[in-house]
Order: sequence, then structure tokens, then C-alpha cells
Amino acid sequence: MKISVLSCISLLLVFELFSSSVGVLRGVPGSTLVIPCLPGQKQQSFAGAKITWKYNDSLVPDYPESSEQLKLSPDGFFLEISPVSVANEGEYECVIKQNDMEWQKVHIVQVDVSSSYILKVNEGSTVNLPCERPPSSNDQVHWYRYDKVMMNCTRKQLNPAETGEMEDGDRLEWLFGPFEKDVTITLYGVKMEDASMYYCETAEEGRDSSNLNTIELIVEAVPTVLPYSCVGFMTPWESCQDETSRSWEAMLKESLNEFSMKLYAHLSQSQPMKNLLFSPISISGVLTHLLLGARGKTRRDMETALCLSHDFFCVHSEMKKLKLKLRDTLKMASQIYYNPNMKLSESFTNQSMQFYGADPVKLTNSSEVNMEMINSWVAKQTNNKIKELVDSVPAHTELVLLNAVYFNGQWKMKFDENSKKSPFVKLNGDTVKVPVLYSAKYKLAMQYVPALMAQVAMFPLSGDSSLFILLPPTAKLSDLQLVEGKMTDRAVSQMVEQMNQVSPQATEVTLPKIKLDVRTEMNTLLRKIGLSELFDSANLCGLYPDNELLLTDAGHRAFLSLRCGGWWVHFPLFLFLPSPQALPDDTVERPGQGPTVRGPIDRPVREGGRERE
Repeated sequence: MKISVLSCISLLLVFELFSSSVGVLRGVPGSTLVIPCLPGQKQQSFAGAKITWKYNDSLVPDYPESSEQLKLSPDGFFLEISPVSVANEGEYECVIKQNDMEWQKVHIVQVDVSSSYILKVNEGSTVNLPCERPPSSNDQVHWYRYDKVMMNCTRKQLNPAETGEMEDGDRLEWLFGPFEKDVTITLYGVKMEDASMYYCETAEEGRDSSNLNTIELIVEAVPTVLPYSCVGFMTPWESCQDETSRSWEAMLKESLNEFSMKLYAHLSQSQPMKNLLFSPISISGVLTHLLLGARGKTRRDMETALCLSHDFFCVHSEMKKLKLKLRDTLKMASQIYYNPNMKLSESFTNQSMQFYGADPVKLTNSSEVNMEMINSWVAKQTNNKIKELVDSVPAHTELVLLNAVYFNGQWKMKFDENSKKSPFVKLNGDTVKVPVLYSAKYKLAMQYVPALMAQVAMFPLSGDSSLFILLPPTAKLSDLQLVEGKMTDRAVSQMVEQMNQVSPQATEVTLPKIKLDVRTEMNTLLRKIGLSELFDSANLCGLYPDNELLLTDAGHRAFLSLRCGGWWVHFPLFLFLPSPQALPDDTVERPGQGPTVRGPIDRPVREGGRERE
């Protein structure tokens, strides 16, 4: 009796020490299949256990290099197959060893290669009808086509030509061959009557056929390309009703602020470690000038990108008023250069003069003369601070639109004349000594703005302009990006209103002297704000009705100087239509209430003797 009990216990122990079972898993090509070692068991129960996997009796390495499709989880409890293909069919064995116990699980993976596709192709194109033979099959593969004729289905076997052996009149060919693993066929010169159901099947003598693929081929007529026409798009820009209304000025201001923040968001995200210097008012100036000639969807897209309502017909007259209002501190100028063989729309020419003061100038046959002519105009508009905006003018250039902005802000209070250097913390954490502007008692408004999570200083300038400097909590990039993320047009407008209510007080100030000369890669920026159509299929009929005109290049260069006597910035910008050229990538600025600087410039500002970084 005693022996009998011991025998039962012994048998029970053997069963617990070695547990095994088999399961079948099915997958389809292209999917992801995750196989648990022991389905229904918590992996935490096997912490510290040794887990091994085998595929068809071959050990699966912990980090397989030979098979990118097989991936083990870090603890080895799961095996992932991605993407699944017919080559992954077979036996997967998982063994867990923990203390004196061992578990074994065998998974049989089967891949269902029978699939259905719908292929839509244009008449006259070439199409591949895909099919893949199961790895375990050596059966003959046939292709069939089913046609519905008078409510009856007729089955027709296809006979593709061997690869490279097509004869005149043949349109079907094996992509690789009828006995390869991939038994795809190619159909050349698709016709409307080729639309049908296609089947790829295996067949062995004495057995029913097995369907591998079902493909519905839909043939569509090649879309008709209409000839270019500007009919109905050549009327001048609508006149502004009630130009004396002050609501138009408010609408333009709101649009410019929103556009400024949109540009800032794109540029700060794409160049987190670079100084940003760009002019929204210059970019919007050249785009609204081009908007004069935009029609249809192009016009609507440009208005959306510029944050303008679609019925704001007074935008051009308001841009002119803004230019006149700011002329004492902010000077704006526009110009057009065009190919003498190109006949510009008379309405566009007249309205360009009326609203933007741009009298079109003819280009010459010399690229060098054209380049010198454009750069000379830019140098004149920027007081010779920027003497080179373009380094070439391609021979086939049809039109060049230019805009230049010059801002000269004089400090209302002067900084000390004695030059000195102070520590300066960059975004990467490095500290360098740089020349600075210093004043022990500079009178300015300063306050922490919770909505932006930044300390804001407002420096009064000559006229009604102000310079706003926003200081993040620390010199870390993450804190700068936190502030930038909160800089919406509404938040910035509220900041300006709030700071205008703050009384100026004597503050100890240290600012780095700044001199920046940067370029912005405008082509990418314009596409990001929704103006890809300008490069691809623009409707500029109001500018040039005789042929399609596309934008091929845009460039923006900015110069900033911050000195004891004041600070000034220059922002020339150009649009080339059409000519293949690209400018170096790098730029940025942002007036809304006047230009602002952002970048690896962490400026120490002292308030009541206490330094704030």
C-alpha cells in the first residue's frame, strides 16, 4: 500500500515537471502575429525563468539578425512575426525552465494565402496581378478570368508568355515564371474590356483546385486634361466698400497677428536650436501682393494661409494704409520684375501701383544684369545693410516679386556708452562672454505673465513702437519651447494689453549686443502653411492670363543689429515665378507689434538688483 502511494506521487511529479500541448494559429500575409509562450498564463509567474524558442527545430536567437520578421519580447515570453508571409509557416516551440520545472508549448502556424484585391487602373497602363505559391506546394498554378456574358459566367484559362519571350500581340507575361514562388503575372496596355475577375489557383491531378488569389480589375478611362484657360478669372480685384470704416483696420491687425504666430510655430518647431529672425509683415506683404492676381481655389487657399476671411476685399487698401501709418519707423517697399515677352494683366499692373507702389520693371536678357538690378534695389531699400538677396536669376524667369521691410527703433533711454562683457548662457548649456548693453536704472515695464509662463520686459522705442523680450523660467530648451507653445495670437495680444497697463520702473538691465544675418527656407515654409498649389497648379489668371504661372522659388533674408543707440532690422523677400533655384536654408523673425528675437540668446535681466536668467 505504501509503495502504491509513492508511485502515484512520482507519476504526478513527472507530469508537473513536463507539460506539453499543441495549438494551431492562422495568419494572413502582411499582418502581425504575436505568439504567447503559454496562452492564458501570466508572464509575471515566470519571472527569472529561462525561455527558449525554436522554429522548425532551429533555435530562435534572442536578437535575431538573420530574420527581421521574428522578434522576441525582452522577457522572451512573446514571439512576434511581422509582417507574416507564407515563409513563416511551420512549427514554433517554446520551452520554459524554472527551478526544477519545465513547460513546453508547440504552435503550428498556418498562413492563409488566399486573398482578394480590387485594383483600379487607367486605360493604357501596365498592371501586375499578384499571387504567391504556398511554400509547401509544388502544384501547377493557373490563372483564370471570369466574364459575365448574358447573365452567365464563362471561365477562361489565361496563358501568360514566359518571362522575356513575349511575341507581337501578347499582353500577358509571367513576372518571374510559372514555377517560381511568386507567380504574379503582368498585363500590358490595359484596355476597357480587360475589366473582370481574375483568379490564381493551384491544381493537382485527382484533387479540387485551391484558390490563392481573387482580383477584381476595374479599368477607368484616362482623365481628360482640359486646356489652360482663364475665362471668367480675369476681372480685377473687387473694390473696397466704405474704405473709411475702422473695422477693416482691426480685421487686418487680427489677421497679421494670427499669421505671425502661425509662422512662428512652424519655424520654431523645425529649427529648435537656431536663432529665428523673420518678418511676418514682409512675408504677408509679398503674398498679399501676389494675392491680387490669384483666382479660384488658389485665391481661397492664399486667403486661408494668410488668415484672411474670404470676403475681406479691403485687404489691399488696408495694407497700403498700414504702410503709411508705420512709415516713420517701419518702411515697406514692393517691386516687380518681369520678362519683357510676358504681357502682365493691365488690372494687376494698375492695382500693384495703387496699393503697393510697385511699377513693374522689365528684366533683360542678361542674368548678371538682372541679378545686379534686383540686388541694387534691395540694397537701396535696406540702407546697404543687405547687398545680396539673390545670387543668380535663371534665364527662364518670368516674374520676380520683391518686398523689403526696414525697421529703425531708437531707445527712449540710452544705455551706458562704456562697453563691457558679461556671461551668456546658450541653449546647449554653454556659457560664453559676450559684449552687452548695460543700464543700472533703465525705465521699463516688467511683469510675469502667467498665461505665457514668462517674465516679460517692454522697452519703449521712438514713436509708438515697443520691443518685447520674453524670458523663460530657465535657460533650458524645454522651457523655451514651453513658452513658445503658449504664444498664440490671442495670448500675445493679451500680453500686449496687460503690459500697457504696467507702470514703468527703474530696472537694472543687461542685454547682449546682437548682430544677426539669416535666411529662411521659404519653399518649405509656404508648403507647410497650405500653399503647395502655388508650386504645382496655381491659378494666377488675374496676373497673367495667357499661360499657367507657377512659383518655383522664394527667399527671405533678415538682418538685425542691437546697439547702444537703438536697433534696426531689414527683411527683403523675393518670389521667383517660374525658375528652378533654391536658397540656403536657415532664417527667421516676427513683427506683429514690432520684430522680436528668439533663439540661443538667454539674456540676463536684473530687477531691483536681483538677477533673473
